[in-house]
Amino acid sequence: MELILATTLNPFSTETRCTATKLKICRSRPTAAATSCWQGLNAFSSSKTGLWVLSGRWIAAPGCVIKCSVFSSESSSFSTSQSASLREIPGSYGLPVFGPLKDRLDFFWFQGENQFYKARMDKYESTVFRVNFPPFPPGFPYSRGVALLDQKSYGVLYDTSKVQKEDMFTGSFAPSKDFTGGYRMLAALDPSHEKHTILKSMLFELLKVNRTRTIFEFSKAFAETFDAVERQISQGKQVDFYSSTQKFVLDFLIRTIVHRDPAKPGHASLANDGPSLFQTWIGVQYGGIAQSGLPHIVEEFALHNFPLPFFLVKGMYGRIYKFFRTYATEAIAVASSKFGLDREEATHNLIFILGVNAWLGLIRLFPAIIYHVANGGSELQGRLRAEVRSSASSTRAGLTAEAIASMPLIRSTVLEVLRLSAPAKYQYARAKTDLIIESHDAAYMIKKGELLGGCLHFASRDPAVFDDPETFVADRFMGEKGKKLLPNLLWSNGYNHQPATAVNKQCGGKDLVEHISCLFLAELFTRYDSFQIAEPASIYSYPPRIKFTSMQKKGRFIA
Repeated sequence: MELILATTLNPFSTETRCTATKLKICRSRPTAAATSCWQGLNAFSSSKTGLWVLSGRWIAAPGCVIKCSVFSSESSSFSTSQSASLREIPGSYGLPVFGPLKDRLDFFWFQGENQFYKARMDKYESTVFRVNFPPFPPGFPYSRGVALLDQKSYGVLYDTSKVQKEDMFTGSFAPSKDFTGGYRMLAALDPSHEKHTILKSMLFELLKVNRTRTIFEFSKAFAETFDAVERQISQGKQVDFYSSTQKFVLDFLIRTIVHRDPAKPGHASLANDGPSLFQTWIGVQYGGIAQSGLPHIVEEFALHNFPLPFFLVKGMYGRIYKFFRTYATEAIAVASSKFGLDREEATHNLIFILGVNAWLGLIRLFPAIIYHVANGGSELQGRLRAEVRSSASSTRAGLTAEAIASMPLIRSTVLEVLRLSAPAKYQYARAKTDLIIESHDAAYMIKKGELLGGCLHFASRDPAVFDDPETFVADRFMGEKGKKLLPNLLWSNGYNHQPATAVNKQCGGKDLVEHISCLFLAELFTRYDSFQIAEPASIYSYPPRIKFTSMQKKGRFIA
């Protein structure tokens, strides 16, 4: 069977799809003699054959006449359709110094994060455009790159066959290794790096050996936190849940993995300083992208001009390190004996994993859950309460892992919060080679080495994927229709339906985050019938404005 395709007035408008195992591709141009070559199914090169591979489809290059001879008729099929048009990437980096400075002021001050990207998306009428990413010069390296704001283009950031993730935790900026004991952390390593596999395997092992402690320690920390919340509300106070969450999450994580209460007296105790120590250590090393809550003019001069030096937090980090080196002996022993890690490197990685990856993520996520469920009103809270109590009463042990797994509305609610308010808002990568990326309406050529950055706020609200994408819909991921949407859920450095492995960049704690977020809601509605928060509430400010004003406990109203 043979098919000859000639390009039309639109030079990229004709394509052929073929599943044959072998093809003979002939190219001819009006002014050149015909040439031919043999290629494997996925190995086409535009320079040799006049074809581009675009999402598994072959796109004719300008002026080409393409002749395909199929040699395996049983496994072959053809279809032709309109292809996306290659488009010049819109946008500009502006003048040296002044362009990044303007973008910096827009991002942090005049427009804010979300409007910064929205304004440019509207201006260029494109979800793919060139932009300066934070942090910005003069003290930080130029972060010129390509923004990816729709779900179709965003996916390339997860494809490590096309992009590399080495030192891509915060765009082109990597904090000094002084902040982490002189070691590069797991989060900064590409999956191709041998140490990435070792460190991530260590993480999986620690989660596995401590899995039986998770629900107990979480429930204990939850009860302590909400006992304190109730006392403050009964005294007529509005309770800042973000502050409460910081201690709650740190206690849970350290008790579960380190097997020690961080405030328990001892020569290496963190006392009640744990949250402030971690917050300051993280804030100083990532000050260039931080929104601190300080007055804008102070924040600009203090944080966004130059990286802050480690000596500012050396003493604070020393306390954190001493605590882990003293009390995390079981975890460090596992890392050393089972994975051959140096104990120093294991200690610093454990601090980073618990402090940055886990603690920082969860103290952003739990207030977002409260915010969305509170705004869902009494009807949603009533449905969640009924599901939790019905499922918990069906097992003698109460809130077991099995009971949590039998709560579809709880899980859907958590996934919808992750869709709208994922803790990790940005993803970055560099192209390994020249490649073509697609948005919903165009295709763009990316050069090797270009910085790519995705903003999850927009990719997760893609109207081409989600109905009413800006609205919180608690049961969005329920039923057959909801199940079909799960492959489009992005939040954890990978698609939600894809498992985390030692050789990919999917969040190693993805399943744990989903599980304890469901447990958080289940604990809440086991204890309370309903709750209210003060207005105006916001999860986009820093710190988030989430304050409890009243809680309806079983048989008792607290206000």
